[in-house]
Amino acid sequence: MPETRGNNQFEPYIKPEKTMPEITLRAVILGVLISIVFGVANAYLGLKVGMTICASIPAAVISMAVLRGILKTGTVLENNMVQTIGSAGESLAAGIIFTIPAFFIWNETIPGFFHPISTWDIFFLSMLGGCLGILFMIPLRRYLIVKEHGKLPFPEGTACAEIIKAGDEGGSKAMTVFGGIGLGALYKVLMGGVRLWPETPQYNLPFLKGAYLGIDATPALLGVGYIIGPRISALMLGGAVLGYLGLSPLIAYLGAHIPDAVPPATKLISEMSPAELRTNYIKYFGVGAVALGGFVSLIKSMPVIVHSFKVGAKQIFAKRKEMTKEIRTEKELSMSVVLIGSLLVALAIWAYPKTELHFLGTILVIIFGFFFVVVAARIVGIVGSSSSPVSGMTIATLLVTSLILLSFGISGFQGMITVMSIGAVVCIAVCLSGDIAQDLKTGYLLGATPQKQQTMEFVGLLAPALVMGFTIFLLNTAFGFVRSAAHPTPLLAPQANVMATIVKGVMTGNIPWLYIIVGVMLASAIELVGISSLPFAIGLYLPLELSTPIMAGGLISLFVSKISRTQEAGKRQERGILFGSGLVAGDALIGVLIAFFIAFFTKYRAFYELHEGAPLAGTFAPWLTLLAFGVVALFLWRSTILPKIKKR
Repeated sequence: MPETRGNNQFEPYIKPEKTMPEITLRAVILGVLISIVFGVANAYLGLKVGMTICASIPAAVISMAVLRGILKTGTVLENNMVQTIGSAGESLAAGIIFTIPAFFIWNETIPGFFHPISTWDIFFLSMLGGCLGILFMIPLRRYLIVKEHGKLPFPEGTACAEIIKAGDEGGSKAMTVFGGIGLGALYKVLMGGVRLWPETPQYNLPFLKGAYLGIDATPALLGVGYIIGPRISALMLGGAVLGYLGLSPLIAYLGAHIPDAVPPATKLISEMSPAELRTNYIKYFGVGAVALGGFVSLIKSMPVIVHSFKVGAKQIFAKRKEMTKEIRTEKELSMSVVLIGSLLVALAIWAYPKTELHFLGTILVIIFGFFFVVVAARIVGIVGSSSSPVSGMTIATLLVTSLILLSFGISGFQGMITVMSIGAVVCIAVCLSGDIAQDLKTGYLLGATPQKQQTMEFVGLLAPALVMGFTIFLLNTAFGFVRSAAHPTPLLAPQANVMATIVKGVMTGNIPWLYIIVGVMLASAIELVGISSLPFAIGLYLPLELSTPIMAGGLISLFVSKISRTQEAGKRQERGILFGSGLVAGDALIGVLIAFFIAFFTKYRAFYELHEGAPLAGTFAPWLTLLAFGVVALFLWRSTILPKIKKR
């Protein structure tokens, strides 16, 4: 771990005065290949199950295996550059699969609607959104990465840095990390690959209708919980408890006395499962809460954002001799690049005919893009990219944008195309900003040059953008996104279906604003008592089962700090973070491998789908899940115990 001095000062792994290769041809080629491969794999996985696998850590591990293991010559900063480029593909895939399939869904389900989107349209939207997210993130680095160091853990970025350092140092640190990787990988193979036990056992509470207990028992979330610590974990769980053990039972109780369906649902509340209550009601509370939490975060960060722009203005007009004083680890792309690049992207959005955006749409993209880039970058600093509620932020964008367009008389099919195009660009920008935030954190801890990382992010975006449109069309042709005679078992694209339904609902006046406003009020109440509302809002939006394993990791971290003597607490926490980072890496690596088998091996895909709801362990499976997860938690705890010093 880097040595911390004061609040935000620390010593990076590679000193600023030291130089070593960062951008090399082999690093770029390897990073581009990883970016494309992970982007395609996550496109399929996300369209099928509604989630993607974080690629930063697997990219770092693969990079070390190739550059250090096979070629024997890779440097720490080369490995960092490979993961910087390689992780962009997964982030772009997430932004695309959440929104673009909505056009295909409308083409199939709405009589008279047809939007001839092409592979080049998808490429263009990918580049617009991706460039916007990267450019908007550049002036935020000094605030989110540097000033907030020690406050925002950036779990995946920190884990990635620890893995790269451990691979460079070897010894006990490397053994700790790779021990976590091995355990996380073995667990994922048995659970996700062999389908021996279910990933998310749940139990509906019989004495509290509408409430349930559940846990997404994955090593990755346990490791994330340890890395982010007990306070943020508790705030997330607090939001989940309110939503799923408080509001959900209340809605179920009141709904039992209502004889009609309550919009936006189309069935009686008394007939709904807890999951349906979340989909129809609790989720919208979370959307409002996340929007308010994000707005507060933006206000808090505005002074530093303004300062960053002032510094950037000085860079534009500074004399050359003054610029040479900047140390290597503080060099960034100049503010002139940010401003000119953003202007060119805005002009491209305005000029491109297929999106129906024009001037008003362009303004909305810029406003929402900047707002949610700030929000997303801070959220991934709290809980990591995998748990970032990107779909919630995109839904908020779609809701507000739809109302604005309606007020200007833009409605019908044209309005739907415009709104979804705005949502696609913003969603992609949000995903890429979260990715670059994690990458810059990794680079900050390792001592990389920010300017080089920021430049290579564009390379990491370009490569998968060229193939993503072809991938979406291929998956639509092979599987489809809507159930039909031609596609009896389609890829249901959960987020895109939600987006398509919401935009269509707004245009027909069927959106539950009351629930969103209630969510805003809940987050406001949390802020008024002096607690940051964003972690709480994230917990309210995400399913309960995602917060419980994170809380388990946070409790282990708390327990370690409480029982450790002062002189050994720091070293114990370091070992726990190393092992937790390994758990995240092992889980993610095997997750991507499983995605490949599902995509390219028909027999395995049939086996996977057959045992998705019926694990091999049978009725004992949920208890086996808890037992296996408990064993992993025990290993995480044991990893923090320092080796005993032998007495002479």
